[in-house]
Amino acid sequence: MDVITSGTVLGARPTDGPDRVTEILGTGFAENRAYADTMARDYGLVEFFWLRQSPDHPWEGHHFTLQVHRLAYWGGGIVNPAIRDRYGRFDRHLRFDRLRRLLANRGVGLEDVPDANAPAYTLHWQPASQVSVMAFRKREWGRAPRRGNRLVGDVNSISSSMTAEQVAWNRARYGPQDAPGPSRRG
Repeated sequence: MDVITSGTVLGARPTDGPDRVTEILGTGFAENRAYADTMARDYGLVEFFWLRQSPDHPWEGHHFTLQVHRLAYWGGGIVNPAIRDRYGRFDRHLRFDRLRRLLANRGVGLEDVPDANAPAYTLHWQPASQVSVMAFRKREWGRAPRRGNRLVGDVNSISSSMTAEQVAWNRARYGPQDAPGPSRRG
């Protein structure tokens, strides 16, 4: 929940450079530089992304994403040690309805945002921290979940930063979102 309220991962902001993020999360990461001007570091549960104008320019933080869906497959072993040390054990499933309820109890609301991935996924946004939460809401092709798979109602990912301009664009582009209530199952 701290990520959603603070917009940071253990204090690492989406705009921080690679050295600062590694200082916080450690050196256990996989690095991907598909192009000279982009870089991603995968710290297990969380990934950070950077851009730069050219190889002569410094990396500028772009965003981070907590790939919460990975918990369903790999459990708490996928969680970076620094995060595990701070928060302890992680369950295989983070239920969106439970997360929303816990946030509401702390006075933190999430706005529903229309998204191209609906109805399979729903998108939600916390304006103060500019964090978005994507929830898995409808199973495709009617397949039943297998052991370790994510479940309808699970949080898929948590990302920062989503600006008010991006939310407005989504609303103009995709219109109203039919966000399922807590009891709806796909």
